This record gives sequence, C-alpha cells and structure tokens, in this order.
Amino acid sequence: MQRIERDCVIAGGGPAGIMLGLLLARAGLTVTVLEKHADFLRDFRGDTIHPSTITLLREIGLKEAFLDLPVSVVHTLDIVLDRRRTTLVDFGTLPKPDNFLVFAPQWDFLSFLVREASKLDGFDLRMSTEATGLVTENDRVVGVTARGTDVAYELRAPLTVACDGRTSVLRESSGLEAEELGVPIDVLWFALPKPEPTPPTTLGYMTGSGAVVTLERSGGYQGGMIIPKGGFDALHKRGLEAFRTAVTSIAPVLDTVITSIDSWDQVKLLTVQLNRLPRWYRPGFICIGDAAHAMSPVMGVGINYALQDAVALANAVVEPLRHGTVPISVLEAVQSRRLPPVKKMQRIQKLAHDRMSRPFAGAHAVPAPARAALRLLQPIVRRVVARVVGLGFLPEHIALREKK
Repeated sequence: MQRIERDCVIAGGGPAGIMLGLLLARAGLTVTVLEKHADFLRDFRGDTIHPSTITLLREIGLKEAFLDLPVSVVHTLDIVLDRRRTTLVDFGTLPKPDNFLVFAPQWDFLSFLVREASKLDGFDLRMSTEATGLVTENDRVVGVTARGTDVAYELRAPLTVACDGRTSVLRESSGLEAEELGVPIDVLWFALPKPEPTPPTTLGYMTGSGAVVTLERSGGYQGGMIIPKGGFDALHKRGLEAFRTAVTSIAPVLDTVITSIDSWDQVKLLTVQLNRLPRWYRPGFICIGDAAHAMSPVMGVGINYALQDAVALANAVVEPLRHGTVPISVLEAVQSRRLPPVKKMQRIQKLAHDRMSRPFAGAHAVPAPARAALRLLQPIVRRVVARVVGLGFLPEHIALREKK
C-alpha cells in the first residue's frame, strides 16, 4: 500500500471535485482527486453550464478559453405547453457580461477543467482509482483508502471531501445519512438528431399525457421523457414502437427523427432522486454536491449547485489548510451557507415533480387559467425564471487569489 500525504483529498472527478481541486491547487495547496472511471465519457449527464458558472470561469480567467470549445450558447429557452410555444427564460435580462447559458457535453467541460488544473503544481488527478473508505483517528477523518488498477493507497490529508455522487462510498463510510424527499417521476434519456426545419431552442414539451425534454447538443438533442416512478418496465413490455409513439404524441416535432432510436440500448433510465443530508460533515470530512444533496433534473441545476458548493468550500478552507487543520466550525459554516439555497431549489423541484406527475391522470399540462396568467405575466416570468435558473439563490464568487 502506498501512503501519500496531501493538503486535501477529494473523492469523485465530477464538476464539484475537479473545480474544488483546481481552486485549491490554484491557491498553492496540494490536492489529489480520485476518479474511479478511466475517462469522463458517460452519456446523459448534465450538460447545462449556467450563467453563474460562466461568471466563475471568468473570475479565474478561463471563460474565453471555455467558450472557444464547440459549445452551444443560448440566450432564451422556450417551452411548448399543449402545443403552444412560449419563451419561458430570457437570460439576456441578467447582468452582463455573463447573461447566457451554455450547453456543453459534461465530458468536454470536465476535460477542459482538468487540462487547466493540470498546469498547476499541486493538482493530482488519479483516474481508475476508487476511494474505498475513510481513515479515522480519535473520531477524526484523516484520509481515505483507495484502490487503483494495480495498487492500493492510503492518502492522508487534513481534509477529505466526498464529491462521489448520490451513491457516495465515503458518505456511507462516514455514517452520514440522507433524508429522502420523495419523487413521483423517473426520466428516460436518449439522444436524437435535430429535425428539419430545426425549431427554436426548446427546454421541453408538455401535454396532458406527459413531458419530453429537448436539451441542446452539438448536432442534436439530449432528449428525455418523464415517466411515472417505477414505470419503465411496463413501458418496456409495450415495445419500442410504443415508446416512440409516446414521445411524438407529446413532441410531434420529433416525428421525423424518433426512428433513429431502434434499440432499447439507446434509452437510459435515470432513477430520479431528491434528498439531502441533515449534516454534511464530521471532523476532517465534508460532503458536497450530489453526495450532500441529490438534485433532480428539473431546471438542470445539479451541476451549478455542485460547483457553488465547491467554490464556497474552497473560499472557506484555504487558509485553515495552510495552517494544517480545518476546524469543524469552518465546515459547519459552509453547510450553513449552502443548505438554504439547496432547500429553496429542492422545494421548487418537488413542486415541479408533483405538477409533472399529474398529466399521467389525463389532465391538461397546464390549466387554461394558468396558461392565460402565464401569457399575461410572461415578461416578469422570463426575468424571474432566468434569475432562479441562471444564478440560483446564492451565487458564489471566487475569493481566492492565485498563488504565483
């Protein structure tokens, strides 16, 4: 077993883990990020890079380089309710210069962050290396055990961070338990080419029979169909043609491209979760991102909130780590700062879940009075939704200077 000493050890090479590692290394600390997979090429992960994230990239001088990648820049998002198109979000109403949203495959975003972080002396990413448990002394976490392709590790650090997702191994090892908030829906994800003529950028389509999401990707869509929780087996038994018909009955615009799905292997079930830890930390250890609070796909804010956690944590722990220890009061303060915005967004997501589950009973997606109110209040709605989705309830800013 190899024993390694670092200032911080991070389990999970997702957006939160890589961003946290970059920020800590940028501040002159030594940090190791452990990622159990050999690459980032896992489809149907979140692809939305929100305006608040663009601001973070600008604050560390990476915005322009990121936008040079093959990404899709979006200023407005439409929805189609019962066949009627309306613009739900106008990011142009947000403060300049970051008043737009970007769709980028998550593997491209992560690879970009890793390339930039790898230029820093203190950053160490170990792929194909899985954190397997916590190392504790006197009830304080002092590091992790990990397993690579042909080597075992014990990595010691004053702070260990779990960014390893909603099935976090380290969270389970820590004894911290999440509270489930209950979700009545699941999502079937699939890739589709864009139809011709291509409609305006559309977040999704809703009718009395369900909802279909169409997220922009270069050359196509990351599509998703909302189904009742646990309803996949019944749909699967009805056959692939029944699935394609269900999609196009909600989103007729996809009729000319839905036949590109000719196998169930192209359809992935996302079991939607909505939960959060009552307590994110113990001495020497903290969970952030999905490990602390699983967000649903509603509004696509999971990446944003994970990155905001990473920035808040980095801002708080750099100075303590320079002195060799992180008081538990610092970790408590991070949770106290990040938990209220998480709760607010999860409350909105839960309301959306309840609304989405009603179409399966055969009602209109949106009752007529609500549609009329939406049209009347559309300018206000566009601004409010842009702020809630694009910035969140407590957008973080990077307070750390790069150590030269």
